Amino acid sequence: MVILPAIDIIDGECVRLVKGEYNTAHKVAENAVDTAKEFQESGAKWIHMVDLNGAKSSKPENADTIFSVKKNTNLNIEVGGGIRNIKTIDYYVSNGISRVILGSAALNNPKLATDAVNKYGDKIAVGIDSRNGKVAVEGWTKTSNVDYLEFAKRMEQCGVKFIIFTDISLDGTLSGPNVKMLKTLNDTVSCNIIASGGISSIEDISNLMDLELYGAICGKSIYSGNLDLKSAVELCRGVKDE
Repeated sequence: MVILPAIDIIDGECVRLVKGEYNTAHKVAENAVDTAKEFQESGAKWIHMVDLNGAKSSKPENADTIFSVKKNTNLNIEVGGGIRNIKTIDYYVSNGISRVILGSAALNNPKLATDAVNKYGDKIAVGIDSRNGKVAVEGWTKTSNVDYLEFAKRMEQCGVKFIIFTDISLDGTLSGPNVKMLKTLNDTVSCNIIASGGISSIEDISNLMDLELYGAICGKSIYSGNLDLKSAVELCRGVKDE
């Protein structure tokens, strides 16, 4: 399983939110590049970056910060937030981003997901953000009437290979991931599932490994010191301290 440390950006600063509420944003690190370098030194191969300003404005707002991380590390970067059209996907991929995450846009415009997958294949992921089992949209500020499993099946039919699943009620709470929903999702579709939200400990990582998921995104657990990134990466790689 792949561990993806998270860096969420508002106005160029590294922040964390609780349950996706923008008014809970608090700074967790001084500098995105330095933070990413620390993640790399701990053994991470991927990082998960979200442009939170972009998620609201529907266009890239913190791309300079994201590209700076790309230029100054050897990390693979997946990016979400404000990606609503092929032009924006082109922009990120042409600047070396390894995977681009569609959210609201894929729900509102399934053809975009199909076109993006046809052009970029495994470089496309879809974020499914669930609030009480329904898909949340527009930077989590609104909730649709679409069931998360139904949306996942639609995305699978579009050819999407990666789904990032977040239970919003758990995000930033350090109360553990929603193992039940993740298991159901993983059993329902053939896509690679990346878990996000609520992960708090090495035990949570172990429980997600038991589900045979593709990956896990860890944010607050790392910044708070609850989860040692190096230990988590080694566990997922089957490396034990001698």
